[in-house]
Amino acid sequence: MVDVGQKIIPFLWFENQAEEAVDYYIKIFKNSSIKNITYYGQAGPGSRDSVMTVKFELEGQEFTALNGGPMFKFNEAISFYVKCISQDEVDYYWDKLTEAGEEQPCGWLKDKYGVSWQIVPTLLVEMLNDTDPEKVERVTEAMLKMKKIDIKTLIEVYSN
Repeated sequence: MVDVGQKIIPFLWFENQAEEAVDYYIKIFKNSSIKNITYYGQAGPGSRDSVMTVKFELEGQEFTALNGGPMFKFNEAISFYVKCISQDEVDYYWDKLTEAGEEQPCGWLKDKYGVSWQIVPTLLVEMLNDTDPEKVERVTEAMLKMKKIDIKTLIEVYSN
């Protein structure tokens, strides 16, 4: 049997910044690398010898970035969810990915390429799965007022 590796691979369509975006992402996510770059030949929307695709890995997750032209743009219907263990980790990813990007509510952001990310502490998920509906309601209300998630505030409202 042939090992096909990761069965489902997110495929990101960029106008012409695939290589630039991948370089940006692999500097942010520590366990990351470029695996392969392909180039346009005579055929295709890109000019000959320009980057067509970049196969890369972020934290063990395989992706492919394509320079496909201006026909399609990213939107919030698809996002990448980043699990964070601490406030330091939330702050790190938030600060890096919002650089020249856009903060959005409830731990969501859009990076400078228009890709949507959710920067979520694992503690928030645990709190939202609590069996006490009052705690869940307080945490939800607090989260809805936040852009970047603040773990200390969540702990305070959860504990009251």
